[in-house]
Amino acid sequence: MRPVNLTIVDYGSGNLRSVQKAFEACGAAASITTDPQAVSEAEMLVLPGVGAFGDAMTELSARGLVEPIRRHVQADRPFLGICMGLQLLFDRGQEGGSAGDWPKGLGVLEGDVVRFELPEGVKVPHMGWNRVDWRHRPDGSSPAAAVGDGGWYYFVHSYHVRPRDESVVLGHTDYAGPFCSVVHRGRLVATQFHPEKSQRAGLNLIRWFLERHT
Repeated sequence: MRPVNLTIVDYGSGNLRSVQKAFEACGAAASITTDPQAVSEAEMLVLPGVGAFGDAMTELSARGLVEPIRRHVQADRPFLGICMGLQLLFDRGQEGGSAGDWPKGLGVLEGDVVRFELPEGVKVPHMGWNRVDWRHRPDGSSPAAAVGDGGWYYFVHSYHVRPRDESVVLGHTDYAGPFCSVVHRGRLVATQFHPEKSQRAGLNLIRWFLERHT
């Protein structure tokens, strides 16, 4: 694996050091930055995060990070989104908005982020360990073979993405019904689960991401 300019975006959300340590465990040094110029110059970009959709977009905008992230994705440079970093890719999110007035996301993938509507007795948030049903692709772009179909991944979220384009969906997870838990387009991949908290299965996903793009 060749050395790369791997940058983790800091917008005040989440335990960024745990993400950094996961990449280090896979043999890749990663820097953490709030600097829009550093984000613009990144060869590989990681957008993690937890919290509320609207608040996250407000912070990204206040720090001047929205356009550098958009340009990175639009240029099809390697990108990994984690949890909120998946949700922010979409057009808008239900969290923090009223009917017909939802906060806007980065808008690099078409679709919405909506709250779970689950049967009585099924708890929200979806929290804990669950599986991913990976979509196998003939061009080898799916990590299914690299990560294995039997892995468990750590989730904690009350909202999930609803892509308009089904072709970007790379994995589903079942929580009283299937929801999209992984998306992939070009050199962009984003997961609803936390690979940095998912032990061997999560590290396998990070290794796949690194090996595919270095």
